[in-house]
Amino acid sequence: MTHAILYSFRRCPYAMRARLALAVSGIQVEIREITLRDKPRAMLDLSPKGTVPVLITPDGTLVEESLDLMYWALRQSDPESWLVTASQQVTLTRQLIQQNDSEFKQYLDRYKYADRYPEHSEIYYRQQAEKTLVILEQNLAINGCLVSEHITLADMAILPFIRQFALVDKDWFDSSPSYPLLKVWLEQFLSSELFESIMPKFSPWQDGDDIILFP
Repeated sequence: MTHAILYSFRRCPYAMRARLALAVSGIQVEIREITLRDKPRAMLDLSPKGTVPVLITPDGTLVEESLDLMYWALRQSDPESWLVTASQQVTLTRQLIQQNDSEFKQYLDRYKYADRYPEHSEIYYRQQAEKTLVILEQNLAINGCLVSEHITLADMAILPFIRQFALVDKDWFDSSPSYPLLKVWLEQFLSSELFESIMPKFSPWQDGDDIILFP
């Protein structure tokens, strides 16, 4: 085992944020694409929680949370200064990601799968999620990006989830006049070489397959 092993799922926003940090840091890992309906035993033996990303290093260190994985990569190599150091920016980063990963993710899931949550309508769940979009739009207006004039960990930890939100009802999102800066921010991300580099399609990994390195 000469490289860390990353278990990933292409469309999962948590796995996306991890791959973004690995790609920008230039740290190569062995990537193993999974399917959610047939998770490999090798991954479940490492991490019984059964969610991606999961990374195991050559020395046996296990990283099971996407943000921890981002920090693991960026603390080794951060060529684009995604890690902020100013205390105010550190605090804002923490607040925005916490908002995204808790309240926004909850309503995003209900908006995306509204038929599974008949307590409220799809529009209700979207409106609740929009409270986070308002906060992001305000920060983009102040800073240019979420916490700084340039892209940082906060942007890249949150962008995959905004991508998912926009795709639930793309016609509505594209025609909404409420988030002009957010739309530009998202489009710049989606059209970037970095985003393209983390989205190749791999066949689901099986024991005995050839090693695939990423990036």
